[in-house]
Amino acid sequence: MTLYSFKQLNRSDLEQLTGRPAADWPGVIQTVTPILESVRVEGDTAVLRYTEQFDGITPDPAWIDPNAEQAVLPKAEKSAIDQAIRNVALFHSQQQRGTLRVETSPGISCSRVSRPIDRVGLYIPGGSAPLPSTAIMLAVPATVAGCSTLVMATPPDQDGRVPQPIRYIAQETGVKGILLAGGAQAIAAMAYGTETVPKVDKLFGPGNQYVTAAKMALQNSNALVSIDLPAGPSELLVIADRSANPEWIAADLLSQAEHGEDSQVVLVSLPGFDLDGLNQSLTAQLNTLPRKKIAEEALKKSFILSCATPDEAIRFSNLYAPEHLILNTRKAAEQTDQIQNAGSVFVGPWTPESLGDYASGTNHTLPTYGYARMYSGVSLESFQKQITFQTATESGLREIGTVVETLAEMEGLSAHARAVRIRLGEADSRTDGSTKQKTS
Repeated sequence: MTLYSFKQLNRSDLEQLTGRPAADWPGVIQTVTPILESVRVEGDTAVLRYTEQFDGITPDPAWIDPNAEQAVLPKAEKSAIDQAIRNVALFHSQQQRGTLRVETSPGISCSRVSRPIDRVGLYIPGGSAPLPSTAIMLAVPATVAGCSTLVMATPPDQDGRVPQPIRYIAQETGVKGILLAGGAQAIAAMAYGTETVPKVDKLFGPGNQYVTAAKMALQNSNALVSIDLPAGPSELLVIADRSANPEWIAADLLSQAEHGEDSQVVLVSLPGFDLDGLNQSLTAQLNTLPRKKIAEEALKKSFILSCATPDEAIRFSNLYAPEHLILNTRKAAEQTDQIQNAGSVFVGPWTPESLGDYASGTNHTLPTYGYARMYSGVSLESFQKQITFQTATESGLREIGTVVETLAEMEGLSAHARAVRIRLGEADSRTDGSTKQKTS
């Protein structure tokens, strides 16, 4: 990992470091666009063709009922999944908001309520590392939110079947069906719907650059679908001071580097941190990894930044806006208020990022590529939409009617003003008539 010094970097250098490894987005879009269009036109036929082309497998059937057969899992794996489901369900259920009610003016009552999104598509990455944990992170909050139709898509295993852990999670969370396909073709199938795959209203899930490009293209198409967030290759930034164990930091960095060759990990070191010990631990641990080659490629895109003070370190972190941030410092708990841009933060030496990936309860579907500056990670609200209501009494309409009329006329929208005026006019006539009757 290349070593930089914060004090020697100018503004241009900082912008370059906070940028991510360059992706050929024009080329990716060019590749993805015909796939999306083929699935829109041909449906299942195109999905199967691309699955054969990219994965070398033609699953039969490609759309399965997760309850068609019982998932077979070792007891320990089933127990671990059950605990993770409980923790994620508990944390997300506590995010449920009650109805908001406010009287903005006398006689004017406004309220805001949450309603579940009906149909959601959950993309579970596969390929080199199937991710049942992502199935938990998406299906559990969708269930808690009350979504009526959960559609899942994941690449088939080498036997053309759904991985057993994912089948089990689908069964436990009420998933309607699983599409055995990955990549842009799976995203398009859920967005447009096919002969077998129901069309969804919102797409969820991380993936490679092709999946991310497909999601972003489809939300700006006639598919009439929204997405959770831009969630691309995994990334991690660690801030470590002299109190941090270099062996632990090496393990943290490698835990994200092994995700994929396009992942990026960053260490921001403070005075006294043992960089020599880190490099020795990185080499030793890397040599034991089954995914060594993948992690090595990711480390080539990664770097170490030396900072003189905690303020410098946090300043850089906020500029970088990492998907995952580990604060492995002596005063980590006191520094959390300074964090402005991050997908999820792991506080203190006993909080490895792996906890959030699997079972702490927070969601691991998070913004990458610096999108943490403006996006939140997936939460219960991601599976809901908010509807506002307003109720006016006659006196309430009188209270703000003139305001509405004035603003409408300012914009040249006379019918808007008339909708208020005609009501107030009738109310005035009724009042005048009532007054005359009483006088006579």
